[in-house]
Amino acid sequence: MRCRARETRRKGGVESRTLRNFTAASANRPVTPRAFHAIAGIDFTSRPTRAKPITVAFGHAQHGVVRLARVESHAAFDAFAAWLRTPGPWLAVFDLPFGLPRELVASLGWPDEWQALMRHYAALDRREIRATFKAFCDARPAGAKFAHRATDGPAGSSPSMKWVNPPVAWMLHAGVPLLIAAGLHLPGLHDGDVGRVALEGYPGLLVRELLGARPYKSDDRRKQTPERLIARKDLVDALEQGRTRLALRLKLTHAQRDALIADASGDRLDAVLCLMQAGWASGQPGYGLPVDIDPLEGWIVSA
Repeated sequence: MRCRARETRRKGGVESRTLRNFTAASANRPVTPRAFHAIAGIDFTSRPTRAKPITVAFGHAQHGVVRLARVESHAAFDAFAAWLRTPGPWLAVFDLPFGLPRELVASLGWPDEWQALMRHYAALDRREIRATFKAFCDARPAGAKFAHRATDGPAGSSPSMKWVNPPVAWMLHAGVPLLIAAGLHLPGLHDGDVGRVALEGYPGLLVRELLGARPYKSDDRRKQTPERLIARKDLVDALEQGRTRLALRLKLTHAQRDALIADASGDRLDAVLCLMQAGWASGQPGYGLPVDIDPLEGWIVSA
């Protein structure tokens, strides 16, 4: 993905500062969390198309403000994978699960080390995964069909083994191998390039805080109602005013604001919500993750 160059004028000349490169610093230099001013939020899909692409919001975080620079889209995995290799330092939050429930893994006898588990999981096709997960659920009592990660409770997120509504199991299956192949650093799970940090996020955390149960988006045109448009407006207003527990204000241009509200699918807004979580994590010791994070399951940032 290409990012438009942003220039800042200085006395004696013009310095080019590109979001594409997220600064010219060495990607292998150790970076403390507070050094990450360049951030990104990613609304991921397991089957990207022109109509439903992977959406990436770029920005900067500094002094309690997250400034949205640009939103871009990828209609195929190849372009997205190329962007993941962009030199750092940068920090990104991805709306996709990074791990499976330990209870599920133990029950299936799958590898209990994260990288080995991800290799095993990626080698399975979706029909095998669905059949395996369905058999697991069918053997369990009503009301407890799915296994959950420890982070699902505080985050209010769907179990990462769920294959429908939403199909987050496919998002993990498609997305995590791309992060590993790109050499990203996944704190608590996988050591990689510490100048390119990937964290798991969940837009629903902030949405519930600000809107409660009000729906704000839909891919179904029949459900793209005036009420959901108003909800998106209210959500953007709250983010601009900093009315979340993250204590960050979102800075937008008028055009950016209009585009976020007008996107009835919510893809752009979800990417920006992940951007806000990235802004928060960039200023927290240890990226705000628990010190006792399960090294198999992972954790949703800010949960």
